[in-house]
Parts: sequence; structure tokens; C-alpha cells
Amino acid sequence: MSWGTELWDQFDNLEKHTQWGIEFVERYTKFVKERSEIEASYAKQMRNLSKKYQPKKSSREEEESKYTFCRAFLASLNELNDYAGQHEVISENLNSQIISVLTNYLQEHKTERKSHFHDGRKAQQQIESSWKQLEVCKRRFERDCKEADRAQQYFEKMDSDINVTKADVEKARQQAQTRHQMASDSKNEYSSYLHKFNQEQNQHYYTVIPDIFQKLQEMEEKRIERIGVCMKSFAEVDRQVIPIVGKCLDGMTIAAESIEPKNDSKQVVESYKSGFEPPGDVDFEDYGQAMTRTVSETSLGRESVRERPSGGKSKGKLWPFIKNKNKHKEPLSHRLNDFMTSKPKMHCLRSLRRGGSGPEDFSHLPPEQRRKKLQSKIDELNKDIHKETDARDALAKMKDVYEKNPQMGDPASVDPRLAEVGQNIEKLQFEVQKFEGWLAEVEGRMPSKSDAHRRQSGLYETQNSNSTTPVGNNNCAQDRESSPDGSYTEEQSSETQVKINANPTLATSSTPEFDDEFDDEETLPTIGTCKALYPFEGKNEGTISVAEGELLYVIEEDKGDGWTRVRRNEDEEGYIPSSYVEVFLETNAKGAMTYI
Repeated sequence: MSWGTELWDQFDNLEKHTQWGIEFVERYTKFVKERSEIEASYAKQMRNLSKKYQPKKSSREEEESKYTFCRAFLASLNELNDYAGQHEVISENLNSQIISVLTNYLQEHKTERKSHFHDGRKAQQQIESSWKQLEVCKRRFERDCKEADRAQQYFEKMDSDINVTKADVEKARQQAQTRHQMASDSKNEYSSYLHKFNQEQNQHYYTVIPDIFQKLQEMEEKRIERIGVCMKSFAEVDRQVIPIVGKCLDGMTIAAESIEPKNDSKQVVESYKSGFEPPGDVDFEDYGQAMTRTVSETSLGRESVRERPSGGKSKGKLWPFIKNKNKHKEPLSHRLNDFMTSKPKMHCLRSLRRGGSGPEDFSHLPPEQRRKKLQSKIDELNKDIHKETDARDALAKMKDVYEKNPQMGDPASVDPRLAEVGQNIEKLQFEVQKFEGWLAEVEGRMPSKSDAHRRQSGLYETQNSNSTTPVGNNNCAQDRESSPDGSYTEEQSSETQVKINANPTLATSSTPEFDDEFDDEETLPTIGTCKALYPFEGKNEGTISVAEGELLYVIEEDKGDGWTRVRRNEDEEGYIPSSYVEVFLETNAKGAMTYI
């Protein structure tokens, strides 16, 4: 159905309808724009989420990468990042394929609509002007006819009056003829303009207006068609990314299916295996007979404890057996059980390093972990040597080319770089030899399950002890390999050595006596006081937390390792960094001095 024939008299309604169509396009464009903004915001949030949970560049995260579930999670995060990228594609396509297109189309549509309605109004004004002109002609014809009738009646009146002169009658006759002529002219003009108006009106309602309305109809149909195309594109924009989104989801599924619980359990063993053998059986010690007792090879306390002289105070204190704060007596077996089930910690504060960094040879690690670290370091150095060797070969070829073709460059200019690369290779080879030596040392001392002596003792020793070897020295060698709490270090226990040197009878005595309860052990005497310069949080076993400005008692001065042993009260003592306190030793104490 055509608007021109069916809606010839609905010009105003068509104008309102087409304006509503424009407003609808604008509203739909706004809808798509908001959808695009939502997709962009969603993609941004998804990218931020993926970035937030990406592993940081730290040793802990590198350790986690060994586990399949960690790698699967990382792969899922990467797929999620790609998934977010597809939503960015949706946002971009909505902008380019719909919003921009509709925005440009709206401008063209408004211009076209304005032009058509301008032509329609112009035609309306023209037909209205013609109608007004026709009305003017009609009124003029009507007026002339009435005046002609009045003039005719006046003539007839004058002609029938015998008292009127012939001249007046003639004048009235001429006046009547003139009026009749004017009426006739008005009639002809009215008839002519009426015919013209009818033609214009017919042209207006059957040609001009239908043509304009037909263009408006076509314009409106194009608008509706364009809306349909955009709505279809709205769906196609999503459909285009579905295959890639599906691949992202498939990648997440594959990552989840790649998790291997058995392999991860194996990695836990590889990460935390110490290389030590479990401790052997503890020898029976008969307390029912008055007899001297020797320290068994498997005794957990590596320091010999001599019988305390009456009235004296013991300065030795077994590391695992911290003095019980409660004054209640506890059997020795409970102390041993507590020690065996405690978490691995550093065996001695002498091996602590500020900042938590270990020695270059990784001697602070258990044998198995130390071996892996050393092997990893060797592999890394070998890669560096390979790179430097390739660089040296390339420089050698360059120098050879320069020697054969002097115009290309000076061969002597390559020598400094060659010398530098050679020095780098020598340094790296020296480092490799150093680490290989440490690795050979570790591999030569790794515990063997077929070694009956090691199975019995449960600890790996590097020095063979005999009946004449002082107990203290044997303990020192054992301390180099392992600590009671499972940590490992190459450093000898300086506390044990100092105590042995200070107490010769401790090294020669073969009959140390363990008291039935460790609560009876007397505390070390104070040798001075100290003031904390900085706050310190004692997180490791054997350390103590202090606040800035706090006053403490010194019971053991720094022996060169950077730690001072202090006491807060009768039951609370531990080690703190020497650089964190200002110490004031008593004048009568051995080696008394004041230091910061």
C-alpha cells in the first residue's frame, strides 16, 4: 500500500511518525553503545583479575611452577585473558559495525527527511496560495455581478421614469452596460483561474504529494531495514567470537585435565627431601644401677652434659630442651617426643644471616636440597659459558674477516672484546669448578640406605669417631651435617666448641649424667645489660622479640656471628642481633667491653 494514495491528507501525522522513527534509531544506538561499554568494562575487569592472580617474579612462585595444578591455573589465567580479549573485540565491533554506521546514517536520514518535508510544505503553501487566489477571483466575480444587477435595475428605473431626461437615462444605460462588462470579465477570470486551480489541485494531490509521500515511505522502509541489519549484526558480533571463546574454554578444560596429582606429590618429595636417614633406635639407659653412662651415637643431644658441681651454675644448655616456663616436672621421654615432632628450624642461631639469604654453597640446606641447588647453579653457569663461547667464536670470525678484508674494519679493535670474553669464560669456568667441588662433596656424603651404621645412627657424619675422640668434637662434626630439627649447615656449632674449650672435663668425661628432669638446670648468670636501639621481631626459634628502648640482661656476648644472648626475665631469654642493641658489660665479666 502506498502512502501517497492512502495517506494523502495525513501530512502532519506522517511528519510525527517519521520523527518518532528517528528517535527510535537514536534510542537503539544508545542501547548498543551502553552494551559496548559494558563489554569493554567487563573485559577490563577480566584482564585485571587475570593480572592480579598472575604469579609474581619471586623464588616462591618459581617453586610453585613445578606443580601441575599451579601450571594449570596459570594456563587458565592466560586463557581468561584471551577470553577477555574477545569481549574487547565485541565492544570494538559494536562500535564500528553498528554505532558508527547508525550515527552516520542518522545524519543522512535527518537531512533526507528534512528535504522531503520541505518540498511537501512548499507544495502545500503553493496550493493554499492558489486557493486563496481563486477565492479572490470568486469574490470579485460575485461583487461585479451584484453591481451589474444594481446598475441594470437603476437603468430600468430611470428608463421608466417620465420625469428623467433622456441624457440621464442614457447615462444610466451606459453605466449598466459597463457593470455588465466588468461582471463578464470577472466571470471569465474566475472561470479561467478555477480551471487552473483545479489542474494545480489535481497535480498536488495526485502527483506532487504522492511523490513526496512515496519518497518518505521509501526512506522509512530503508530506516527499518537498516535497524534490522544492525540487530542482525548485534547477534553476529557475538557469534563471530564464539569459536575463539570456545577455544579459550577448551584451553581451560585441557589445563584442568593436565593436573597430575601423583606427579605433584612427587614434586613435594623432590622439593622437601632432606637426604637424611631417619634416626636409629635409642639405647636403653639403665637408671636402676649405679653405673657410668656414655652418650649413645644416636643421642639427640649432641652436646655432652657433665655433672654440675655443687654450688656452681651450668652455662651449657641443650638447644632442643628449652627451659619449661611452668615449674612442673616433666619426664625426659615427653621432651624427646616434643623435639622429634617439632617443625624443622635452623639448628643454631650462629648460621642465621640478616635478610634471610644463605651462603654461596647453600650449606644452610639439607643435603638433597643442597645438591639440587648446586646442580641448578652449575647448569646455569654452563649456559652462560655456552653463550660466552658463542660470542668468542663470533668475534674470532669477525677478526678473521677484518684480517682478510682490512677495508671492512680494524682487526685490533676486536681484541679488547675478545680478551673481555675470555676473562668472562675463565671466571665462569672457575665458578663451575667451585660449585662442582661442592657438589662432589655433597654427593660423596649423601646417606646410603645400605650403610648399616648410618641406618642405625639416623644422622650423616663426615668424621669417623672412635673411643678416644672427644665427645664435643664428634658432636661438632655431626652438627655440620644436620641439626636436631632437620636443618643443615656447614658451620660448626660455636656454642659447643666454646663450651668444650671452657670446660676440659666436658670433653674427657665419658660418664655424663642426664638429670631425670631438665627443669632443675640452672640459668646462666648475667654479664651485663643492654638497651634495644631498634625493634626486633623474633620469628625464628631461639630468638626473642624486643621493643625499641627496652632494657634487657646480657647472659652471653657476641662471639663474632652478630648475635647476643639476652634475658628479659627469669623464664624468657633468646638471641637478638648485636647491631640492634647497645651493650654494657660488667667490669668483672670476662672480656668486658661496651659496644654498639
